[in-house]
Amino acid sequence: MQHRIVVLGAGYAGAIAAGRLAKRLRREDVTITLVNAEPDFVERVRMHQLAVGQELRPRPFREMFAGTGVELKLGKVTGIDVDRKTVAVLDANGAAELEYDSLVYALGSAWNDQGVAGTAEHAHEIASRPGALRLRERLAGLDAGESVVIVGGGLTGVEAATEIAEARPDLDVALAARGGLGDWLSDKGGSHLRKVFGNLGITVHEGAAITGVEADHVITAEGVRIPAAVTVWTTGFAVHPIAEATGLEVTGAGQIVVDKTMCSLSHPDVYAIGDAAMVMGPGDKPLRMSCASGTPTAWQAADSIAARLTGGKLPAVSIRYFNQCISLGRKEGVIQYVTADDRAVSAALTGRCAALYKELVCKGAAWAVANPMLAMPTRRRRVVGEQAPAGVPVKAGA
Repeated sequence: MQHRIVVLGAGYAGAIAAGRLAKRLRREDVTITLVNAEPDFVERVRMHQLAVGQELRPRPFREMFAGTGVELKLGKVTGIDVDRKTVAVLDANGAAELEYDSLVYALGSAWNDQGVAGTAEHAHEIASRPGALRLRERLAGLDAGESVVIVGGGLTGVEAATEIAEARPDLDVALAARGGLGDWLSDKGGSHLRKVFGNLGITVHEGAAITGVEADHVITAEGVRIPAAVTVWTTGFAVHPIAEATGLEVTGAGQIVVDKTMCSLSHPDVYAIGDAAMVMGPGDKPLRMSCASGTPTAWQAADSIAARLTGGKLPAVSIRYFNQCISLGRKEGVIQYVTADDRAVSAALTGRCAALYKELVCKGAAWAVANPMLAMPTRRRRVVGEQAPAGVPVKAGA
């Protein structure tokens, strides 16, 4: 019998994992089913570009995975039974059920309103393509001089603010940050960030925790009202809630707890990757939700599954960070070099070179997803037995 591998979610992590598994394993030994609600790949790191009217290259999954052996199943995951090893999916034909021997959970995350009143009714998000397209339509309808407030001073908020201000210099763009602007960057990186914000005319409200969102303003914890014809909410991500409804061991935030091979601590036939996984990195710190974390977790999970099925050696590469790549519109950027556990060091690349660097990183990530059979030069290995429990590789002849 073929070993049935089901991958849930085709973002960066899920799509890369499916392609890498297809590269590692022989088609006669395994089936690989990739389940996703949309028919084409979404470059999530470019949603701020989509929101301001830029067109993104379509990347249909059926073209990307043609000839790889990966079967695409279009549908929405509605439930997982980890005891029966089944996944419930709602597709164009109605409810369906998929059986698996190994499950890769990569359903990712969505925007997190942090429970702040009015966000669901009045704020826009750019964590998804539908959200970015709704914001795009709203921005297109704004008249000159109207106000846009981005709430959240992290990477997403900084990129959104600069992209909007560059594309629409006629708007009054502001950013509200709980802390200081770029306070996690080095002196060089932070100084350049402030310079770009100044050149773009972006107003910064530092130390401004937003406690309410209305149709035409946001409210700070001190009761200050900041005008906002449009509010863009970028205060972090919340994971898909399905895992929490299963018997999988999860954190209080709903992330699946995994070991260093991305294998669930409670269910050794389930692997979790990307934003959906609680992965401990260098310094015993959790990896942040990001493409930078999702891609290496996908590699780790795929290589671990392949090793356990073929009797190979489990991956021993530690996941670490090297830099944070920040676009500041199309012409500016900051590449902040960091320690293994993601703390800024003094070195940083800024300006046009940094913008080009970030663009190459984004293109490289999309290319790796779109070319799964070229991204990793390796030969397929034959499955030699049933999947062993986590940490126990299958031995030849088992």
